[in-house]
Formats: sequence, structure tokens, C-alpha cells
Amino acid sequence: MSPSPVPNAVFLLHDPKTSDCLVNIHVMPNAPQTKTDGLYGEEGQQALRVRLHALPIDGKANEALVKWLAKELGIAQRDITLVRGQTSRRKQLRIDSSVVATARWERLIPAL
Repeated sequence: MSPSPVPNAVFLLHDPKTSDCLVNIHVMPNAPQTKTDGLYGEEGQQALRVRLHALPIDGKANEALVKWLAKELGIAQRDITLVRGQTSRRKQLRIDSSVVATARWERLIPAL
């Protein structure tokens, strides 16, 4: 079995059945600009904190999050699916296995 192309980060999970990557994110909407802001949550339940320059109205924040994440990772928006958290700040997004290996993870994890 080949090693997972998903980097080792507490907010990233590898789905062994599909080889997709699951990204746990805690969104803080209505920020002056969209950017990462460290981790959020207790150990074992941590998520990447993203300050999002969008209001949580009619799914606009979810759309903005997917667009921002696609740009940061250098992948198409169609390769990202919101799995959980449609109406909450805690989100889980699925990155399609076909792009996991080519995604620019270092943009989310500067320490890589």
C-alpha cells in the first residue's frame, strides 16, 4: 500500500475507502479578509480556523469557503464537497482523491 498523499495535520483526515481527504474547518464569518487563523477546538477534535470575508446568509459563506479553499489548494471548486456543517460554523469538506496528491497543502500548513 502506498503512503497517503494527505499531509499529517490534526485537521486533515484520510478516507481509506475512497482515498479522499476530509478537511475539518471552523469558520468565523464576517471577517475583514479571508485567511487561516491557527487551530480551533480541543485536542482530538481540532479544526483549521478560517476567518471568512462573507456573511452567513443563504449559503454565501459556504460558497465563499469552497471558492477560497479551491484557490488556496490550486484545485477546481468541483473537487470540493461540503459534507457536514451546512448551517454551522464547524464544517467538514471532502477533497476528491483525484486531486489530493497535487493540492498545495503547504498553503494551509505553512510548517510543511
